[in-house]
Amino acid sequence: MFLLDKADSLYRLPSAKFDQMLRDPTSCRLTRFSGARVRMTDVAVELLDRQPIRVVWITFGFLTFDDEGYFDASVFDLHQRARAELAWALPTKEPKGVGIVVDAASRFVAQGGRWTPSRTLQRLIDAAALEQVKCTRL
Repeated sequence: MFLLDKADSLYRLPSAKFDQMLRDPTSCRLTRFSGARVRMTDVAVELLDRQPIRVVWITFGFLTFDDEGYFDASVFDLHQRARAELAWALPTKEPKGVGIVVDAASRFVAQGGRWTPSRTLQRLIDAAALEQVKCTRL
């Protein structure tokens, strides 16, 4: 997992630390992100002999931090639940087959928790995930 600041600097966030932040947000303070909504990318890589060889999948989202630098898990949870709802949502037909009804509320919430990188930034993230570029570890 990587976090990106406003200047597109990458910070590696170990999975164990993120899991700790999810379980107990007050256990980990990241003052450099105080009061910010920070871009996050979660990357899965394929390993060969414990060395990263390719990016398998990647997702993009946001993490919100309060004014003291503590992770706001409730905002993250809201976006994750909306994404899950979209995955399970099935369109329903209106009576008499008039049309299809889709509840768009979850779609808007889920979209608010995603972002898309530029090609240049995507290449930087891939290089960091493959350990070709050094970045600060949080």
